[in-house]
Amino acid sequence: MSASRRSGTTDELGPQEPERDGSDLLAALLDGMDAALCAFDADGVVTHWNREAERILGWSAEEAVGRRGFAGWAVRTADAEEVESRLMSAMHAPGRQVHEFALLTKDGGRVLVRTQSAAVRGPNGKPAGVYCAFSEVHAQIDLERSIALSEALLEDASWGVVLVDADLRPAVVNAHAARALGIGRTAVLGRPLGELLAQGVEELESALTHVLAEGAPPAPAEMWVTVRTPEGEKRRCWRSGFLRLSSPLAEEPVPLGVGWLFQDVTESKQSEQEASQLRFRANQLHRAARAAAECEEPAEAAVVHLDFSLAGFADHALIDRVAGGSVRDGEEPVRLVRAAATPSGAPGPSLPADGRAGLPARYAEGHPAFQCVERIGSVRASAGASDPEQIREWAVARQWPADAVHALCAVLRSRGRTLGVVTFLRGASRTQFERTDAMYAEDVAVRIAALLDLADEHLAEGRERG
Repeated sequence: MSASRRSGTTDELGPQEPERDGSDLLAALLDGMDAALCAFDADGVVTHWNREAERILGWSAEEAVGRRGFAGWAVRTADAEEVESRLMSAMHAPGRQVHEFALLTKDGGRVLVRTQSAAVRGPNGKPAGVYCAFSEVHAQIDLERSIALSEALLEDASWGVVLVDADLRPAVVNAHAARALGIGRTAVLGRPLGELLAQGVEELESALTHVLAEGAPPAPAEMWVTVRTPEGEKRRCWRSGFLRLSSPLAEEPVPLGVGWLFQDVTESKQSEQEASQLRFRANQLHRAARAAAECEEPAEAAVVHLDFSLAGFADHALIDRVAGGSVRDGEEPVRLVRAAATPSGAPGPSLPADGRAGLPARYAEGHPAFQCVERIGSVRASAGASDPEQIREWAVARQWPADAVHALCAVLRSRGRTLGVVTFLRGASRTQFERTDAMYAEDVAVRIAALLDLADEHLAEGRERG
């Protein structure tokens, strides 16, 4: 035999590998385990001892392998018989057995461990020994708690839990989150957030991207979103917390995604907003009353009320008076004359109109102002279009500023008579008027109507004296 063949290097047939019995692979597997592991033969002699067992107890494999049982080194002598009998009983029992023992460390300390032991079968199928995997009880309890917490969050939590992968797509969704999103748990998985949310998706994706890059924010964030559901779009406010998820098995932190926890706080936020809005509007009415009290002319005071009402409420406002001063219920026809209006260009105080000519406003039949007089109540109207040109045509056809998109007309009533109509207008940057807005407009209209009625009385008295 040539030297190269004897040495196991190379020859004309290529490199020759030495034969292996698999012991080096077994040693690598045992040492790479996260759990401590030892094994005994049928006589109770330690045959295997991995690095995790060495870390927990301090005994090296050289010191442990070959010892008979744990007595005198890994277990107190008084406890050794009981511990060994319970461990070795697994050799003749089906399945795995779980026990808790107090083991001794090399430096004399005690460690409470939880063990799982099972029989090792020989080639003939008969018990040849026992293997025992163990870990510190507190570490096992921590693991069990973590698993239990994860399962509880993903099943029974009273708030939404969504695990989002690195591609910003839901990977796991709990039942509460699925209900909030309006579709089933499996239907959510893997779908882009843009398919689930009509509005607010950019803000949410930005938050998730930030968490992946920088980590969890210091406090929860409140986000307004519009959810696409089979019943239609729903506007919701979610108080959201975010956690970056990293793999515990990697040496370097590898982001697995983001844990997103949220709670629906729509009702409470709406209540807060409504309360804040009511306080502001009540304050505006109070300020308007004090400012109007300093006006010498009632008509001037009416315009002051109109100006104060615009703050945070509307972009434009105008007052149309009934030609002749007032009209009784059921009287026809009704003509409206412009009395005051806000500037349509640069912002500024409302300007009284020159109504001496008595020319009626060029309102078409069915105009919201006429409907308001006919119903003796508020009327709301919106353009109902998104095209700027259509919106402009809608506003101009009603003799309103071209940027008006939403309108609210409130009737001016005093002493059982209709004096006119006050109209509030909003542009495209604002939402349409709601019922609460109509109630506020009616409060303003009552004050304006009383002042206009007083102005008519003063005018009538002046004519009598003249």
